[in-house]
Amino acid sequence: CFFSSGVEARFLAFSHRGDWTGGVPMLLGPTLEERIRRLEDRVAIGELVARYCLVMDNRDVDAIEHLFTADVRIWSADGVMDARGRQAAVELFKGRFAVLGPSNHFTHDRIVEFDARDHDLATGIVLSHAEMQRKGQPMLAAMRYHDVYRRCDGRWLFRERGLTFMYYVP
Repeated sequence: CFFSSGVEARFLAFSHRGDWTGGVPMLLGPTLEERIRRLEDRVAIGELVARYCLVMDNRDVDAIEHLFTADVRIWSADGVMDARGRQAAVELFKGRFAVLGPSNHFTHDRIVEFDARDHDLATGIVLSHAEMQRKGQPMLAAMRYHDVYRRCDGRWLFRERGLTFMYYVP
């Protein structure tokens, strides 16, 4: 037999019912509903990432808390940002808004991986850049966000958002 014992178990249910396609056993995998749910989750996480950019660019302080879980952590690799909890995150961004002028955030590629055991948990990396002003000087930054996403009450939120700057130049 060409099956290993682990793989063989996946075919067991089909072999007893005779569900074979062209003489080759069909693999058990995610259902169509599960696959659609993952696609919907990817879209929802993508919209969360886009909403973050709009909230930051619009300086929408009231909307900040709606992006994050209550126990969120926001950090930057350079140590400048480190906030734990939703209210601390709001205060951190209010401080950033006071220092930075107008901004325009752009996201590029995004990789999202879902936790196999917890369907309400995912991690991701977002490649991005932002145009902004600091002390009247136009600046350009290339960044990578290192995210943990958590579904709470049916909505995806940031559980953790880490920031690594590739460059930050005038």
